Amino acid sequence: MSDQRSFPRTIEAIHPEVGGERAVAPWRRPVAVAVGVVGIALYNWWIPVAFDRHLMTSPNELFSDLEATGRPDATLLQHLDLAAGIVLLAALLLRGSVGRTGRRAEWPWLLAFTVAGAVGGQFSYACPEGLSASCRAAEWRLALPHHHYVHVAAGIAEFVFGTVAVYLAWQRTRSQESPVTRAVRWTGRTMVIAYPLLGVAYLTDRFGAFVEPIFFTCFSVMVLTELVETVRTTHVSRRLTTPAGLVRQSRTMLQRVSGG
Repeated sequence: MSDQRSFPRTIEAIHPEVGGERAVAPWRRPVAVAVGVVGIALYNWWIPVAFDRHLMTSPNELFSDLEATGRPDATLLQHLDLAAGIVLLAALLLRGSVGRTGRRAEWPWLLAFTVAGAVGGQFSYACPEGLSASCRAAEWRLALPHHHYVHVAAGIAEFVFGTVAVYLAWQRTRSQESPVTRAVRWTGRTMVIAYPLLGVAYLTDRFGAFVEPIFFTCFSVMVLTELVETVRTTHVSRRLTTPAGLVRQSRTMLQRVSGG
């Protein structure tokens, strides 16, 4: 007995991505982009802070130092990090994992990136390690409160997750030239150059205020690229609505239904 498929399943067997289009409402992408823009604005609170000498007192301090207990406006900056992580997570979930080439391997890594950012906002530094030698010494002796180390771990995780997401996006898009490909490519190249600088900044405790923003910018570009990328199913559905496309697809569908 031949395999009798229902009409929707037959179409999905011919073009599996068509089935995915029904699950992606057309309003989700623009709404996700709008929500994501808000999240990126929150995530980049460092931009106005970098020009405020009242807050940014040294080029050697890390932006996490500004959130350390007792620093001016520390609570506000912690809440901005927490809000940024939550809003960006909502935007990525709203957008979904489907891109131009189907499901995107980097999407879950970006979700993890936003969660790590939110955790970092919830748990702050106990002291500004970029400014205080005694703070760094106490950190190495594990003599600081637990929330300091949670923030350190969350920051490391945020960088790891964001970097893996950029790499997977580059692997996925490099075979096709597009604005998404170019954005991911240049983001990856920038990070390759910036990582040695970041290592030097962390090891020497110097110029962290100049190096960290490079990564904040790269991660922002990656998230925004993920949100604005179009869904390939839109182009498939247009081909199916042309007369020639309908004839070809109907013929293939009938052959599959009849088992021929």
